[in-house]
Amino acid sequence: MDRPQVPGATTPASINILETATAAVQPFGPIHKIHQHLCAFHFYGSDISRQIEAHHYCGHQNEEMRQCLIYDSPESDGRLIGVEYIISENLFLGLDDEEKRLWHSHEFEVKSGVLFMPGVPGPIQRQDLEKVAKTYGKTFHFWQVDKGDALPLGLPQLMLSVTRAGQLYEGLVRDVEKRYGVCFEEERKKREYMEGPELGVHPMADGAGKGLKTVVREVNCKPLDTVPRVFV
Repeated sequence: MDRPQVPGATTPASINILETATAAVQPFGPIHKIHQHLCAFHFYGSDISRQIEAHHYCGHQNEEMRQCLIYDSPESDGRLIGVEYIISENLFLGLDDEEKRLWHSHEFEVKSGVLFMPGVPGPIQRQDLEKVAKTYGKTFHFWQVDKGDALPLGLPQLMLSVTRAGQLYEGLVRDVEKRYGVCFEEERKKREYMEGPELGVHPMADGAGKGLKTVVREVNCKPLDTVPRVFV
Protein backbone atom coordinates (compact mmCIF):
# COMPACT_ATOMS: atom_id res chain seq x y z
CA MET A 1 0.00 0.00 0.00
CA ASP A 2 1.29 3.42 -0.96
CA ARG A 3 2.02 5.72 1.95
CA PRO A 4 -0.17 8.86 1.89
CA GLN A 5 1.57 12.22 1.93
CA VAL A 6 1.36 13.90 5.33
CA PRO A 7 -0.52 17.18 4.77
CA GLY A 8 1.28 20.45 5.39
CA ALA A 9 3.74 22.88 3.87
CA THR A 10 7.33 21.82 3.19
CA THR A 11 9.71 22.69 6.03
CA PRO A 12 11.71 25.78 4.93
CA ALA A 13 15.50 25.74 4.87
CA SER A 14 15.63 28.34 7.68
CA ILE A 15 13.90 25.89 10.05
CA ASN A 16 16.27 23.08 9.06
CA ILE A 17 19.22 25.34 9.89
CA LEU A 18 17.65 26.25 13.23
CA GLU A 19 17.05 22.59 14.09
CA THR A 20 20.66 21.76 13.23
CA ALA A 21 21.82 24.50 15.60
CA THR A 22 19.58 23.41 18.48
CA ALA A 23 20.61 19.79 18.00
CA ALA A 24 24.23 20.83 18.54
CA VAL A 25 23.56 22.29 22.00
CA GLN A 26 20.62 20.34 23.47
CA PRO A 27 21.37 16.98 25.12
CA PHE A 28 18.31 14.89 24.04
CA GLY A 29 19.09 12.54 26.92
CA PRO A 30 16.10 10.16 26.61
CA ILE A 31 16.56 9.82 22.85
CA HIS A 32 20.24 9.06 23.19
CA LYS A 33 19.39 6.12 25.45
CA ILE A 34 17.89 4.35 22.45
CA HIS A 35 20.35 1.61 21.55
CA GLN A 36 18.38 -1.02 19.68
CA HIS A 37 16.25 -1.42 16.56
CA LEU A 38 13.81 -4.33 16.56
CA CYS A 39 11.48 -5.22 13.70
CA ALA A 40 8.33 -7.19 14.49
CA PHE A 41 4.64 -7.42 13.67
CA HIS A 42 1.63 -6.14 15.62
CA PHE A 43 -2.06 -6.67 15.11
CA TYR A 44 -4.97 -4.74 16.54
CA GLY A 45 -6.30 -6.19 19.79
CA SER A 46 -9.80 -6.19 18.33
CA ASP A 47 -8.98 -7.39 14.80
CA ILE A 48 -6.19 -9.85 14.01
CA SER A 49 -6.69 -9.23 10.27
CA ARG A 50 -5.16 -5.75 10.66
CA GLN A 51 -1.43 -6.55 10.81
CA ILE A 52 1.36 -3.97 10.95
CA GLU A 53 5.11 -4.08 10.37
CA ALA A 54 6.47 -2.29 13.42
CA HIS A 55 9.98 -0.87 13.89
CA HIS A 56 10.89 -0.50 17.56
CA TYR A 57 13.62 1.85 18.76
CA CYS A 58 14.27 0.86 22.35
CA GLY A 59 16.21 1.93 25.42
CA HIS A 60 16.53 0.37 28.88
CA GLN A 61 15.09 2.07 31.93
CA ASN A 62 16.75 -0.72 33.89
CA GLU A 63 17.29 -4.46 33.55
CA GLU A 64 13.58 -5.17 34.02
CA MET A 65 12.01 -2.47 31.85
CA ARG A 66 12.54 -1.12 28.36
CA GLN A 67 10.60 1.53 26.48
CA CYS A 68 10.31 1.74 22.70
CA LEU A 69 9.21 4.27 20.12
CA ILE A 70 7.46 2.54 17.22
CA TYR A 71 7.70 3.71 13.62
CA ASP A 72 6.12 2.32 10.45
CA SER A 73 9.48 2.44 8.66
CA PRO A 74 13.19 2.65 9.49
CA GLU A 75 13.66 5.40 6.90
CA SER A 76 14.21 9.06 7.83
CA ASP A 77 10.59 9.87 6.97
CA GLY A 78 9.23 7.06 9.13
CA ARG A 79 6.06 7.96 11.01
CA LEU A 80 5.88 7.63 14.79
CA ILE A 81 2.86 5.35 15.18
CA GLY A 82 3.04 4.06 18.74
CA VAL A 83 4.91 3.08 21.88
CA GLU A 84 5.69 -0.18 23.63
CA TYR A 85 6.76 -0.88 27.19
CA ILE A 86 8.56 -4.16 27.88
CA ILE A 87 8.79 -5.59 31.40
CA SER A 88 10.18 -8.67 33.10
CA GLU A 89 8.09 -11.61 34.23
CA ASN A 90 8.70 -10.49 37.80
CA LEU A 91 7.14 -7.06 37.20
CA PHE A 92 4.30 -8.52 35.15
CA LEU A 93 3.27 -10.90 37.93
CA GLY A 94 2.84 -7.91 40.25
CA LEU A 95 0.05 -6.46 38.05
CA ASP A 96 -3.63 -7.03 38.75
CA ASP A 97 -5.51 -9.34 36.38
CA GLU A 98 -7.30 -6.59 34.46
CA GLU A 99 -3.98 -4.90 33.79
CA LYS A 100 -2.37 -8.20 32.75
CA ARG A 101 -4.87 -8.46 29.88
CA LEU A 102 -3.31 -5.38 28.28
CA TRP A 103 0.13 -7.00 28.03
CA HIS A 104 1.26 -9.52 25.43
CA SER A 105 3.81 -12.30 25.69
CA HIS A 106 6.99 -12.38 23.59
CA GLU A 107 7.96 -16.05 23.80
CA PHE A 108 6.45 -17.25 20.51
CA GLU A 109 7.26 -14.00 18.71
CA VAL A 110 10.95 -14.39 19.55
CA LYS A 111 11.28 -18.16 19.13
CA SER A 112 9.46 -18.13 15.77
CA GLY A 113 12.14 -15.80 14.36
CA VAL A 114 9.73 -13.04 13.30
CA LEU A 115 11.13 -10.57 15.82
CA PHE A 116 14.62 -9.59 14.68
CA MET A 117 17.24 -6.84 14.69
CA PRO A 118 17.84 -5.62 11.12
CA GLY A 119 21.49 -5.74 10.12
CA VAL A 120 22.70 -7.41 13.32
CA PRO A 121 24.40 -10.84 13.02
CA GLY A 122 22.28 -13.70 14.35
CA PRO A 123 24.58 -14.79 17.20
CA ILE A 124 24.63 -11.23 18.58
CA GLN A 125 20.86 -10.86 18.25
CA ARG A 126 20.20 -14.08 20.09
CA GLN A 127 22.17 -13.00 23.15
CA ASP A 128 19.59 -10.30 23.86
CA LEU A 129 16.52 -12.01 22.44
CA GLU A 130 17.01 -14.81 24.98
CA LYS A 131 15.99 -12.19 27.55
CA VAL A 132 13.18 -10.69 25.45
CA ALA A 133 11.54 -14.14 25.11
CA LYS A 134 10.84 -14.07 28.85
CA THR A 135 9.21 -10.62 28.88
CA TYR A 136 5.79 -9.05 28.35
CA GLY A 137 4.94 -5.94 26.32
CA LYS A 138 2.19 -3.30 26.37
CA THR A 139 1.68 -1.52 23.06
CA PHE A 140 -0.58 1.26 21.85
CA HIS A 141 -0.67 2.56 18.29
CA PHE A 142 -1.85 6.13 17.69
CA TRP A 143 -1.68 6.21 13.89
CA GLN A 144 -3.74 3.72 11.91
CA VAL A 145 -1.41 3.57 8.92
CA ASP A 146 -2.96 0.35 7.65
CA LYS A 147 -6.11 2.35 6.84
CA GLY A 148 -4.10 4.85 4.82
CA ASP A 149 -4.67 7.71 7.26
CA ALA A 150 -2.49 10.73 6.46
CA LEU A 151 -2.66 11.86 10.11
CA PRO A 152 -2.96 10.04 13.46
CA LEU A 153 -6.75 9.89 13.61
CA GLY A 154 -9.05 8.21 16.12
CA LEU A 155 -8.32 6.72 19.50
CA PRO A 156 -5.07 4.99 20.47
CA GLN A 157 -5.59 1.26 20.10
CA LEU A 158 -4.14 -1.65 22.03
CA MET A 159 -1.96 -3.92 19.90
CA LEU A 160 -1.04 -7.56 20.43
CA SER A 161 1.72 -9.80 19.08
CA VAL A 162 2.02 -13.17 17.38
CA THR A 163 1.38 -16.08 19.74
CA ARG A 164 1.07 -19.08 17.42
CA ALA A 165 1.87 -20.29 13.92
CA GLY A 166 -0.44 -19.31 11.09
CA GLN A 167 -1.49 -15.92 12.48
CA LEU A 168 0.58 -13.72 10.17
CA TYR A 169 -0.26 -13.14 6.51
CA GLU A 170 2.19 -15.06 4.35
CA GLY A 171 2.59 -12.14 1.94
CA LEU A 172 3.56 -9.77 4.75
CA VAL A 173 6.11 -12.24 6.08
CA ARG A 174 7.69 -12.86 2.67
CA ASP A 175 7.88 -9.13 1.91
CA VAL A 176 9.80 -8.42 5.11
CA GLU A 177 12.11 -11.41 4.62
CA LYS A 178 12.94 -10.21 1.10
CA ARG A 179 13.59 -6.58 2.05
CA TYR A 180 15.85 -7.42 5.00
CA GLY A 181 17.50 -10.57 3.65
CA VAL A 182 16.34 -12.79 6.51
CA CYS A 183 14.71 -16.22 6.77
CA PHE A 184 12.40 -16.63 9.73
CA GLU A 185 12.27 -20.43 9.43
CA GLU A 186 16.05 -20.75 9.56
CA GLU A 187 16.21 -18.40 12.53
CA ARG A 188 13.42 -20.31 14.28
CA LYS A 189 15.53 -23.47 14.25
CA LYS A 190 18.48 -21.57 15.77
CA ARG A 191 16.28 -20.26 18.59
CA GLU A 192 14.75 -23.57 19.63
CA TYR A 193 16.89 -23.64 22.77
CA MET A 194 15.36 -20.41 24.10
CA GLU A 195 12.86 -20.45 26.94
CA GLY A 196 9.94 -18.19 27.75
CA PRO A 197 8.75 -16.97 31.16
CA GLU A 198 9.84 -19.21 34.01
CA LEU A 199 6.23 -19.93 35.01
CA GLY A 200 5.00 -20.15 31.42
CA VAL A 201 2.94 -17.56 29.56
CA HIS A 202 0.35 -16.23 32.00
CA PRO A 203 -3.28 -17.03 31.00
CA MET A 204 -4.35 -13.40 31.52
CA ALA A 205 -1.75 -12.10 29.06
CA ASP A 206 -2.51 -11.63 25.37
CA GLY A 207 -5.97 -10.21 26.09
CA ALA A 208 -6.78 -13.32 28.13
CA GLY A 209 -7.62 -14.87 24.77
CA LYS A 210 -10.24 -12.25 23.88
CA GLY A 211 -10.31 -9.12 21.74
CA LEU A 212 -9.74 -5.72 23.31
CA LYS A 213 -10.61 -2.34 21.83
CA THR A 214 -10.20 1.22 23.11
CA VAL A 215 -13.51 3.14 23.20
CA VAL A 216 -14.70 6.51 24.52
CA ARG A 217 -17.18 6.44 27.41
CA GLU A 218 -18.86 9.61 28.63
CA VAL A 219 -18.65 10.29 32.38
CA ASN A 220 -19.55 13.14 34.65
CA CYS A 221 -16.61 15.50 34.96
CA LYS A 222 -16.15 16.93 38.45
CA PRO A 223 -16.11 20.74 38.51
CA LEU A 224 -12.87 22.33 39.63
CA ASP A 225 -14.30 23.53 42.96
CA THR A 226 -14.92 19.90 44.05
CA VAL A 227 -11.27 18.93 43.66
CA PRO A 228 -9.17 19.32 46.84
CA ARG A 229 -6.51 22.01 46.54
CA VAL A 230 -3.10 21.20 47.90
CA PHE A 231 -0.56 23.88 48.75
CA VAL A 232 3.11 23.11 49.26
